[in-house]
Amino acid sequence: MNKQYYIYIMTNQRNTVLYTGVTNNLKRRVYEHKEKLVDGFTKKYNITKLVYYEVFEDIESAILKEKQIKAGSRQRKIELINSMNKEWRDLYGEL
Repeated sequence: MNKQYYIYIMTNQRNTVLYTGVTNNLKRRVYEHKEKLVDGFTKKYNITKLVYYEVFEDIESAILKEKQIKAGSRQRKIELINSMNKEWRDLYGEL
């Protein structure tokens, strides 16, 4: 059975704060952020909207991509989101 890994970007309702993460269970992880089950950045800044994600077959590739995104500028993150989700709608319901 092949495992899947995800990198994702979430934001708040006004799209002013961006958070990038990596997980092996995107639906569960986004739910945890939405329900504020984990203390930290996403809880503090009310980050509840999934606006971008990518799927990987190995954790090394996912972590490498996450590091590339985190090292990039805010503008690069915005361009990445716009390439998949111009309206910045919450993609959680599509998972």
